[in-house]
Amino acid sequence: MDLTAQQLTQYNGTDASKPLYVAVKGRIFDVTNGKSFYGPGGPYAMFAGKDASRALAKMSKNDEDVTPSLDGLSDKEIGVLNDWEKKFEAKYPVVGRVVS
Repeated sequence: MDLTAQQLTQYNGTDASKPLYVAVKGRIFDVTNGKSFYGPGGPYAMFAGKDASRALAKMSKNDEDVTPSLDGLSDKEIGVLNDWEKKFEAKYPVVGRVVS
């Protein structure tokens, strides 16, 4: 399933009838099983319905970092992002990708 960034926002947990999605490096993961983390009121709710690559790389919850942009990240931050990606792959199914 291909979704635009705009379409991905529909899966942010505000509509309980829809699954929860978080994208990492353009791949969309179904994180519905982790709704205590990614659902409304959860500690990572700001990532739901978005590509959170930059925020994960920087270990940040700042809104301006919740973006797919990897520009200017250090090698260490890219390594952190790759570790996060592996954690997501181990825990959540990939359901699609973000397209422009």
